Amino acid sequence: MAKNGGALSYDFDLVDRRDLRLTDNLALHSALTAGSVIPVFILDPAFSSLSPRRNNFLNEGLHALDRELRKRNSYLVIRKGKPLEELRKLFEETRADTIFAEEDFTPHAREREALISKILPLQLIHGQTVHHPKHVLKPDGRPYTVYTPYSKTWKAKLNGFKLIPAPETINTPAGIKSDALPAYESNPLFPAGEQEALARLEEFLHKRIYAYADDRNRMDMDGTSSLSPYLRFGMLGLRQAVSAARQAMSAGRSAEAKHGAEIWLNELIWREFYIQILYHFPHVSKGSFNPSLANIPWRNNESEFEAWKHGRTGMPIVDAAMRQLKQTGWMHNRARMIVASFLVKDLLIDWRWGEKWFMENLLDGDLAANNGGWQWTAGTGTDAAPYFRIFNPILQSAKFDPHGDYIRKWVPELSKLSAKEIHSPWDFEIKVNGSPEMPIVDRDVVKERTLKAYSFSKTKI
Repeated sequence: MAKNGGALSYDFDLVDRRDLRLTDNLALHSALTAGSVIPVFILDPAFSSLSPRRNNFLNEGLHALDRELRKRNSYLVIRKGKPLEELRKLFEETRADTIFAEEDFTPHAREREALISKILPLQLIHGQTVHHPKHVLKPDGRPYTVYTPYSKTWKAKLNGFKLIPAPETINTPAGIKSDALPAYESNPLFPAGEQEALARLEEFLHKRIYAYADDRNRMDMDGTSSLSPYLRFGMLGLRQAVSAARQAMSAGRSAEAKHGAEIWLNELIWREFYIQILYHFPHVSKGSFNPSLANIPWRNNESEFEAWKHGRTGMPIVDAAMRQLKQTGWMHNRARMIVASFLVKDLLIDWRWGEKWFMENLLDGDLAANNGGWQWTAGTGTDAAPYFRIFNPILQSAKFDPHGDYIRKWVPELSKLSAKEIHSPWDFEIKVNGSPEMPIVDRDVVKERTLKAYSFSKTKI
């Protein structure tokens, strides 16, 4: 049982779990100042089936967190059920004084925490982002909806901050009832846990960050950080990542090296930009930010959508990316833009269909970032790509997978094609498995059809 002056440090439900670490965990640090701490994780059954792959990654992360806690005279208490009910039971059992939790900014989390705070002494601690969404605003007090001015203000407010090291000891009372840690199957490509996240960060800083500006768009190269699943679950905090980026900028030995680190910092700021968009404009989670593009007459061909989901569109770069997603739960960011544009602009299928599929399959599936990315591509969101901008997947493929290695890896039936042939086999009358390799859409009709649909939506305002 917890002594008076103790605290519960907790996290819960599949949508909002973001602080599965001990390093620079501000909620945990605040709880430690109150006395003995009971680390609690509540598994909400309401979210258990949203994404089996992401749920498995989370479960492995819980085991890793429990191991780190046990090294420090503590352990992770698991409860299953509705968060409010389980917290109330645990609060009564332990006689704790305060519940500490990292503040989350999704609509669901804010509603849930408002309910809990009416009944239990919940203290929310800012730690998910570097700047709170309410603290980066225009001079008139309104939120930014364009990235560039947002990022300038974000950087101007970036004073020095000190990361909080993982505590050496966490005194947790023994004998508190806990459900078993959930089972998982280890993911060899993305092992979960804080230690893995820190190791990946260190490797990125030493091997790739200084070439990031040039290499990040190459789908055939290991040029990105691959840290997004760890950032998603808070196995690595954004403050840690931003601190690392700034140190790399200072340590860079050339203008090009410093630029590479700064570009990575900018990508981290994009994450906060979309978090604050969701915070200030929660309606984007259900529909278009731009009301003038809320009524696009989508074609929504279900057979074409199925072909897109499973990498059977006949467009090599699209199929490679979608198969990568299906097999690994991750996709290169440039590939995400290409497949999203192909679904929305080439096939004229509602961006929300693609957004949902990504959330079901991505290890790093995050409501704010995923929604922001899809609306950017569709042209319906804040600071979006113009609605008339339509990626040419063949040109994108040739530019960012010039030798065809990315395609060969994920679409093995094309592995014997040359670098020139592999991006558009139909131009060379190549047959695959005895049949001509043709995409499911005629790109000659794409632009006119898409512009007509978007123009129709604008006339309905």
